[in-house]
Amino acid sequence: MRNTAETVSNRNSFVADVSAVASRAIRSLTREPEFIGPALAIPIFFFVVNIGALEAFVERQPGIDYRAFQLPVAIVFAVTGISRANMLVIDIQTGYLDRMLVTPIRRTALLLGLMIADIVLALALATVVLVLGFVVGVGFETGVPGLMAFLALSMAWSLAFTGFPYTVALRTGNPAAVNSAFLIFFPFAFLTPSMLPRDLMSGWLKTVSAWNPVTYLLEGMRSVISAGWDLSMILKAVAAIVGLGMVTFTMAFRSLSKRVATG
Repeated sequence: MRNTAETVSNRNSFVADVSAVASRAIRSLTREPEFIGPALAIPIFFFVVNIGALEAFVERQPGIDYRAFQLPVAIVFAVTGISRANMLVIDIQTGYLDRMLVTPIRRTALLLGLMIADIVLALALATVVLVLGFVVGVGFETGVPGLMAFLALSMAWSLAFTGFPYTVALRTGNPAAVNSAFLIFFPFAFLTPSMLPRDLMSGWLKTVSAWNPVTYLLEGMRSVISAGWDLSMILKAVAAIVGLGMVTFTMAFRSLSKRVATG
């Protein structure tokens, strides 16, 4: 009975630690409105430009709604690399992280709380891009459940990718290096069927895209917009997210352990 009570107490304490870190990180978002503009500018720019440049050409192929085809690309650009890693760098430079480490707070809560704030921000950005998609006429064949699945895939991908900037932040403590972490995503983003369906691609690009996890994320998200419930595509998207998350979370939490050990 005593062991059960201690387990419940430890669980409640862990939740409280995560909630405290997350609350602070979410509050910091309201003080940094300038962070939102650039995060939205890139996906909206590509969404508008790609539609304007390629819609008439791609829609010569039967059965393609290019606006719906491009919406997942815009969402992925909006939510990838969004993190509170810069806040973590500031905490490292000011010594706030060191002060936190001498408290009884759970070490994993330091990252998990920040990641909750990342999800909140990613959801806000995705909502804005979704509204733009609805304005230009994009609809979901799978209805509201499909929309929820679409957002779930988006948020899961965003969370999986955050391990990269947190790893950079913990290992370098350098804001410039953290800002450059998003550049890791660019090759992944463009070596995919982001502009054209895979069956219209050819040569080495088609081969490379078949090995790119972002390809399967985009195709899974597109399936719930236009193709209905294609379980195979959705499972491939989930596998891509889980695979990335296993790599990035391992890197991030090992970097945190090393930071804790070395001070």
